[in-house]
Amino acid sequence: MHVMSEKLKLVICWHMHQPWYRESIDGAFHLPWVYLHALKDYTDMASHLESHPGMKCVVNFTPVLLEQIDEYALQCRQWLENDIAFTDPLLAYLAGSTSIPTEVSQRCEIIRACLRANPSQMIDPYPQFRKLLDMVTAVDDRTHINKTLVGYLNEQFFHDLLVWYHIAWLGYSVKQQSFVQGLINKESFYSEDDRRQFIGLFEDIFSSLIERYRKLAERDQVELAMTPYAHPIMPLLIDFNSMKDALPDAPMPEYDSYPDGENRARWHMQHGIEVFEKYFGRRPQGIWLSEGSISHDAIKLLDEFDIKWTASGEGVWHNSARKSGFDLENPETRKNLFGCNTIVDAGASVFFRDDGLSDLIGFEYQSWNSNDAVGDFISHIGNISEFLADESDDSVVSVILDGENAWEYYPDNGYHFLDALYKELSGHESIQVQTFAEAADSCPVAALPEVAAGSWVYGSFSTWIGEKDKNRGWDMLVEAKRVYDKHIASLSDDDRQLATLQLAVCEGSDWFWWFGDYNPSDSVKDFDQLYRRQLQRLYHLLNQKIPESLLTPISEGGGDAESAGTMRRGHET
Repeated sequence: MHVMSEKLKLVICWHMHQPWYRESIDGAFHLPWVYLHALKDYTDMASHLESHPGMKCVVNFTPVLLEQIDEYALQCRQWLENDIAFTDPLLAYLAGSTSIPTEVSQRCEIIRACLRANPSQMIDPYPQFRKLLDMVTAVDDRTHINKTLVGYLNEQFFHDLLVWYHIAWLGYSVKQQSFVQGLINKESFYSEDDRRQFIGLFEDIFSSLIERYRKLAERDQVELAMTPYAHPIMPLLIDFNSMKDALPDAPMPEYDSYPDGENRARWHMQHGIEVFEKYFGRRPQGIWLSEGSISHDAIKLLDEFDIKWTASGEGVWHNSARKSGFDLENPETRKNLFGCNTIVDAGASVFFRDDGLSDLIGFEYQSWNSNDAVGDFISHIGNISEFLADESDDSVVSVILDGENAWEYYPDNGYHFLDALYKELSGHESIQVQTFAEAADSCPVAALPEVAAGSWVYGSFSTWIGEKDKNRGWDMLVEAKRVYDKHIASLSDDDRQLATLQLAVCEGSDWFWWFGDYNPSDSVKDFDQLYRRQLQRLYHLLNQKIPESLLTPISEGGGDAESAGTMRRGHET
């Protein structure tokens, strides 16, 4: 084995993202995923880093996620101090600010909501939680709810079910607290006081979460990075034709461009930085462009904001190397994947994700023994070091993935795996954990004459455009943007600001992610409905008639995508 004179650099970047789940900028929460992931994943990920001060990584936050975490903290305080009702339905039922309904259909919706968890890791480990669900669903088909029985259940059943659902969605580090252990041991008949204290725990988590990451950054253990404000696909805002680099034959939307898209991309950068600075007290040095979606124009735009680095996926590197005329049959060419890539006329360094390593954490190690998984990961790093040979001293391996959704499929929310991984990496004799900002100053420069536009998913934009339902979603957005451009100047300053923020929410990438027949129908229905409501709200703010097209679903889904559709692999299997 090659013996390194210096350590091989490793950057792990965790991307924390949830879209805007409120129905309009200031409306009620439509889906609970921001606060559930805050209770489970964002708090556990901070706890791991606090427990391993020798570990370094990049943590990337979307500004719309930061704003929503802050809003949940505010709503918890308002309920605890002034009994102001939650605008999130599940929290309102848990707190009792909304009474358990008597209507069977509404009761079934509560039960369906409490089924939204990975059964093997989040339901089955808790016999009492499983017992409650078994009472009202068919054991072999939990989607089938006994509606006759549901109508006769008392309110205590639903209060107990809601407490157990939220226990299941707590991070492993939170579950060790004596109060939570007391709830687990009590098993049932949770009182109003129990639930009030539970909400108090939530408030503690939400209120301290951003500050915990800020402190990790202040001691240089974490580099905090950012995604443009509402997580738009920047290259597509700038130019629909960028999809053709990887999808030359895919159908385009009916409209050939997004109106004034480059300025909208610029707005998402500027407003995103303002929100980031508000919460973290610093400007980001790096930007994970939404979904690692890059193009030449998108990277050039970063120079206006003094951004030091960005990153994308291995598929984009491969397409860019081919477009640049590199010999992809030559193993030496692949060494550039582990360099600090630069492109013509742009100052930001570009790093590329190692798909294999990233997807092992995202999809494979969940079923492994934790120590075996960490050993395998370290072995792969060693193989990369051998491949790089004498060039390994300054090269960097980039592992970039979702920082929230993978852990639902691991035992104990991934606690044992991450604990073992961080422990191993913190003091490893031949691996040096770094941040991208540090790596940009030390790793070798690899010039890319041409950049192929694409994302970390398959190296293309196929997850967001180039298919019937996705294209229809874009055409609806273009039509709304044209109405916005025509009428925005007639609004008052306050209404203009609201309408502009509402437009930004509509420009987010997640709506297009979920359109398509390969995703689960329930999730597609949720996002389809919310997207159309966001567009309807935009028309309302502009004082314009809502088009009838927004009253008809865009996509139905019906597929069985891996990880319930919340994550994708970097390359197709």
